Amino acid sequence: MLNRPEEIETLRLLLRRYPVVGLIGARQVGKTTLARMLERENTRSSTYFDLENPEDQARMADPMLALRNLRGLIIIDEIQHKPEIFPVLRVLADRPRSGAKFLILGSASPDLIQRSAESLAGRIAYHELQGFSLREVGIRNYEKLWVRGGFPQSYLASTNAASMDWRLRFIKTFLERDLPQLGVLIRSTTLRRFWSMLAHYHGQVWNSSEFARSFGVADTTVRNYLDLLSSALVVRQLAPWSENISKRQVKSPKVYIADSGLLHGLLNLPSMNDIHAHPKLGASWEGFLVGQITRSLGARPEECFFWATHAGAELDLLVVRGRQRIGFEMKRTVAPQLTRSMRSAIVDLKLKKLFVIHAGNDLFPLAHGVTALPFDRILTDIEAL
Repeated sequence: MLNRPEEIETLRLLLRRYPVVGLIGARQVGKTTLARMLERENTRSSTYFDLENPEDQARMADPMLALRNLRGLIIIDEIQHKPEIFPVLRVLADRPRSGAKFLILGSASPDLIQRSAESLAGRIAYHELQGFSLREVGIRNYEKLWVRGGFPQSYLASTNAASMDWRLRFIKTFLERDLPQLGVLIRSTTLRRFWSMLAHYHGQVWNSSEFARSFGVADTTVRNYLDLLSSALVVRQLAPWSENISKRQVKSPKVYIADSGLLHGLLNLPSMNDIHAHPKLGASWEGFLVGQITRSLGARPEECFFWATHAGAELDLLVVRGRQRIGFEMKRTVAPQLTRSMRSAIVDLKLKKLFVIHAGNDLFPLAHGVTALPFDRILTDIEAL
């Protein structure tokens, strides 16, 4: 297992500030490992509950009785199995000088686990744990990370074949066991077909009508499928940015499979050679870089957008922080050029900077405020923004 010091430090900081911290993330992304690391730091004053363990489930039959006298760090893993704990946490978090901090782990978004805003508003901070990043594995290992994705067991597998086998098993288990445990009643075969179809639309603008026709259902039904997989943290929706300009702008989100390894598993692309020969090569690279750039910047989901007009102008990623707007274009080429679409984005969006991330080795200006940036410098050249 790779060390993840930045993730650990983030959790330490949140636990100092809030009585309850929620660590969320897709299944098998490493949440339990991080929690165990924190537990070892607090050996004398920590308690661990795993709600997939029958013994701990029995201990939690009466949550108030189990938790009220505990002090120190209290970790509750897989809390989605017992959402009725949330009101109890509200009561316990409000006690003066209780000496207890709660770290809860969940394999889905807060909304899918529990409407925690109703019971823990102002008392809880959520942190989403994603797979390994370029910073954690090192830029020299980018191809391995791109091909296998960031799930620890997939990335650390002994071979590409073993990694692919793990991902295919993960997909099967996720659909057949994990989603039903979250109360999802849609057939696993239906969601597998939808997820696979979504992989072929990776990096494209969502079109409810096209998906609905393919499935023979209403637009609202396929939109529910999309939101469900997004809430389970295996699909990412990038919101559209709309500017007050005369041009007609795209109002639907862009969709990505959240992890590049899962994307390649759904498309049956076990190696880099397979990816290079596939039509989704460019889209796969774009999605991978969008994820790595937003993580390197520490950008929150509400700060990240894409922009497109019906006339064809577009921007792959727009990061908006206050009055500062920074654009990113991903070009799978060694010789990027300034395009009419980029010029339009600079003017219409009033960008402070535009970075064209490319596959070459050289950094050079394309125009005033526009820089061609090699992908292997994204960890060093955009962090200070």
